[in-house]
Amino acid sequence: MTDKSKNVLRFGLPKGSLQESTFALMAKAGWKVSTSSSRSYLPRTDDDELELRLIRAQEISRYVEHGFLDVGLTGADWIAENNSDVHVVGEIAYSKQTSNPARWVLAVPNDSPVQSVKDLEGKRIATELVEMTRRWLKKNGVTAEVEFSWGATEVKAPELVDAIVELTETGSSLRANNLRIVETIVSSYPQLIANKKAWDDKWKRKKIETVALMLRGALAAEEKVGLKMNVSRSKLASLLKELPALRNPTISTLSREDWVAVETIIDEKTVREIIPQLKDAGAEGIIEYPLNKVIY
Repeated sequence: MTDKSKNVLRFGLPKGSLQESTFALMAKAGWKVSTSSSRSYLPRTDDDELELRLIRAQEISRYVEHGFLDVGLTGADWIAENNSDVHVVGEIAYSKQTSNPARWVLAVPNDSPVQSVKDLEGKRIATELVEMTRRWLKKNGVTAEVEFSWGATEVKAPELVDAIVELTETGSSLRANNLRIVETIVSSYPQLIANKKAWDDKWKRKKIETVALMLRGALAAEEKVGLKMNVSRSKLASLLKELPALRNPTISTLSREDWVAVETIIDEKTVREIIPQLKDAGAEGIIEYPLNKVIY
């Protein structure tokens, strides 16, 4: 039972496809999260001020809106689908497998004559994203039947429906089921959202802002690495010209007065090109190291 004398933030995490990547992100942000079993809805964490719940992403925004949760992580798509009245703290741009946003796409069998939304007139569509699909069809002046899909949506076309609207990152599952993407309806990253009353509470807002700061810092660090190196003072100026930095690099004096240590943070994708350039510019003892958080 929760100690009512303590400040506690009720935090909803998405159960299902985003669960493992969410746990990994929380760990990098500083909160180790674990469950006793795959069926558990009550994750444990090492922060007594957080009370975690694992809930389907489709439902989190409703529970946050109605105050059963103070804060939650769920897709912008589900917030819009549920038309939830919540405070959006900010986007937390991570996905299940890649760094790309998840996309809700219109997909049809490879041999379907459907080439655009206009070809859906009078057709039947299966999806979990019913309301947004209906709004999208209305916006395009198309009348079609949209039915809720309880799962395994990819296998329903063409025998049960003419088309589906399904969530995908890479499109691999659609291709495996002989489906092709016609159009993207909406792209979506997870959002950190708060109940409006919780956001007005001084302690809860501060805690939510701390969580947001750490999550963003962990995400920012995923594409960065740290570099350390030594260089003689005579070659420092030419080396700095080769060195992109998050701000200005840190330069420290070594025991030998004619040498300095240089430390900086750069984009990981540039490392393979820049390390040889730094070596040619006179750098020695170059060390690359991973980062957990980068706070701007």
